[in-house]
Amino acid sequence: MIKLTRELVDPIMVAAFEGWNDAGEAATLAVEHLSREWDARELCALTPDDYYDFQVTRPRMSVVDGLVGKVEWPTTRVALATPPGAGRDVVLVSGPEPNMRWRSYTADLLAIARQLGVERAVMLGSLLADAPHTRPIPVTGIASPVELGDAHGLEPTTYSGPTGIVGVAHETFGEVGIETVSLWAAIPHYVAQPPCPKATLALLGWVEELLGTTVPLGDLPEEAVSWESNVNELTAEDEDISDYVRGLEEAKDTAELPEASGDAIAREFERYLRRRDDG
Repeated sequence: MIKLTRELVDPIMVAAFEGWNDAGEAATLAVEHLSREWDARELCALTPDDYYDFQVTRPRMSVVDGLVGKVEWPTTRVALATPPGAGRDVVLVSGPEPNMRWRSYTADLLAIARQLGVERAVMLGSLLADAPHTRPIPVTGIASPVELGDAHGLEPTTYSGPTGIVGVAHETFGEVGIETVSLWAAIPHYVAQPPCPKATLALLGWVEELLGTTVPLGDLPEEAVSWESNVNELTAEDEDISDYVRGLEEAKDTAELPEASGDAIAREFERYLRRRDDG
């Protein structure tokens, strides 16, 4: 049972999970960024023995000055943030994807959400894709109800296949009437090593949209520019990769007709102005 000192105000849950759901660590870094910028405080953590195989997701230890520090066990932590001027609370969830008992795990998350009065959940994820690093990071997703995604101009995913804990949590929350949105940022597969600040930035833009409040971005814009510049240098050193990237760029630009691109730019600009006006 979580002990609160006050009733939360219109709380929204934002969750991300390490591992299969988190290419380039873009999703978990987004939640870490929010936690840091909004000075979140931990509310609770799930019991790690129930959901993790410690031979797969191992605990961590540290040795300082010859002394063994406290062992850090893999777990899912729930924290509370109150963004300045937002007029609402944000519940932040992060941790490794569980190794077992997924239905019990998502039931526990749902119980926490209900206790805190959460009526909307935003699940963050990132995947490897044939996406050029020189173009805006595509973000697709699903919403329950579908009208929620339509209202915010979310590009619906057409994916069918194996899912991770994000997909299972989405279904669990959506089935009981909690508005749920899952967002997926597409990481260029040829530069998959973390971090990918450009993808983290893309996810945070959608978090702003769905929370209705401005997210302080800190150094992320500069880090995203530096990341793209570094990738430009790396790809320029390999003619085959350079040709491959040019092919991806041409395919991307051809697929987005000028009319469609203009509409997309207009929608994005409207979203940007609305977020800043609300802020």
